[in-house]
Amino acid sequence: MSRVVAKVKAALGSELWPIPSLAVGAALALGIGLPILDSAIDERLSPLVAEYLFGGGPDAARGVLEAVSASLITVTSLTFSLTVVTLQLASSQYSPRLLRTFTSDHFVHGTLALFLATFTYALTVLRTVRTQDVGVAAFVPQLSVTFAFVLAVASIIALVMFLAHLTREIRVETMMQRVSAETIVVINRIFGEDAASPPGPVPSPAGSIRIESAESGFLIYLDNSSLVAAATAWDAVIRIDSEAGESLIRRTPFATVWPMDPARRFTADERERLSNAVNGAIGTGIERTNVQDPGFGFRQLVDMASKALSPGINDPTTAVHVLGHLSKLLCLVTERHSGPRAIRDDDGRVLVVLSRPSVADLLSLSLSQIRHYGSQDPVVASRILRLLEEVAWCDRARAHTAALRSELAQTADAIDTHPYGTAERARLAELARQVGDALQR
Repeated sequence: MSRVVAKVKAALGSELWPIPSLAVGAALALGIGLPILDSAIDERLSPLVAEYLFGGGPDAARGVLEAVSASLITVTSLTFSLTVVTLQLASSQYSPRLLRTFTSDHFVHGTLALFLATFTYALTVLRTVRTQDVGVAAFVPQLSVTFAFVLAVASIIALVMFLAHLTREIRVETMMQRVSAETIVVINRIFGEDAASPPGPVPSPAGSIRIESAESGFLIYLDNSSLVAAATAWDAVIRIDSEAGESLIRRTPFATVWPMDPARRFTADERERLSNAVNGAIGTGIERTNVQDPGFGFRQLVDMASKALSPGINDPTTAVHVLGHLSKLLCLVTERHSGPRAIRDDDGRVLVVLSRPSVADLLSLSLSQIRHYGSQDPVVASRILRLLEEVAWCDRARAHTAALRSELAQTADAIDTHPYGTAERARLAELARQVGDALQR
């Protein structure tokens, strides 16, 4: 059940169609129910209330509803076109991994929902307007037509706000800030769960079995409670060897399980049931998400920097700004308990071990490609060195000094391969010295 709930939440948050579809259904119900209410209270409305409602005849009501429905379907087409152009721009100019950021924009969801709901509502109410005929009395749903007018005005305001929102969202600074903010939320959720230090490497003892993946795709979801329940039921330890965001291939191992009793061995039936239980506790998808994957935000930012450093774009300023956001995120991770996480029972026994990226992993992810593509630019190289200095100062416990020294050495090697001028090389050497001082403080 939890997997189904997670998938429903992911669809509502990242797909364009669910919320507009729900709005269309609600508008259809309202377009059927409100005229019925109109016919029931038509003769009971006070003159003061009726004065503010639609006061025209059947032809005028039809004209209003037809104008609203015709204009709204045109505006909706325009909105979809602008959204598609924005998605195409984000994919080609920045990174294909940013498409999910745009499709999960709640403002876009709400705007499309309002436009489609207004169109559906006006078209549904239009069918209830009747002119006087032999044996049939004229009927104008005043309240319903008035509400259609209100929705039309709201749609005009929403269109103006949508255009302003879209021009702001396609700015590279806005995208960087949004990805950074989403990643901070994921870091606080994934790395803020443990009060104790994370465990070191947990080796596989004798009697361990490998669990093969039942599906291919990216690992996007882990149900910790189901994993704990499986470990408790079989008196075993479950170690997930793949991190969220990694690609799983069907019939290849991604987890290891062993009994807590070293002398015990799993039977063939227990192996099969354990495999089904572990596979049932994970979710896979065709693309990475930031639900439980803190490295996905780093990947998006690095892609933006790499694209900016390509010869076709040649925008090192964007790469420098990306490094600023990466520095902020890395400093935050140094304050959290990164690396593997152990889930224990009340007696302190390890039941489940989850693989999570360490600071060293995230440092390598953040700098490897940017250093490769941008180290020939002294501005980018100097920002990489300042990032290392900033993270070194944020590492108050000095738990990640080895990883920082490794990145500093790789950056120095990359700098040495490029023919900088004398002044630039002296400035970079001074920055490298400052990083060393920060690591030795």
